[in-house]
Amino acid sequence: MKNIFSALLVLLTLLAAREVGRARNVTLAWNASASISAAGYNVYYGTASGTYPKKFSPGNVTSTTLSNLTEGATYYFVATAYDLNANESPRSTETSFIVPGVLSVSRSPSTSQRALLSFPVEPGHYYEVQATTNFQSWTSLWQTGVSSSNSWVQFSDSSSSALRSRFYRLALH
Repeated sequence: MKNIFSALLVLLTLLAAREVGRARNVTLAWNASASISAAGYNVYYGTASGTYPKKFSPGNVTSTTLSNLTEGATYYFVATAYDLNANESPRSTETSFIVPGVLSVSRSPSTSQRALLSFPVEPGHYYEVQATTNFQSWTSLWQTGVSSSNSWVQFSDSSSSALRSRFYRLALH
């Protein structure tokens, strides 16, 4: 059973599922084990690299959706295959995912009066930063290109230092 997982070199194609609310989902997919004795898979995950306090056993399928992930948090995942005697293969290569859905606003360190917006993006989407001073009319300030990876993006609002107050929202496309 030691080598059962060697065929699972590429772990987890991550596709974030959009959901309203504070918690988000992630869909994980992997290659099937080449071993005929593989009876199913376990997915281990946590919020620190190399530490996986949570375990999910989806059975004998090669994809699963994990729910109730915290927006803005980075999760780390590994998978194993197991046989009918519950013997597990070695863990796969770790992969990570930043859960989108949070917008952080702070002051830019280089120009202390500018608003610096940071947010995680998910592959296959682009994002639009919008601003208002009155909550009635929103102006598009900037947009990303279509993201090819899951990462944090930053935008510095050069006009924010001239305004008494400004409110932001992020549109996912």
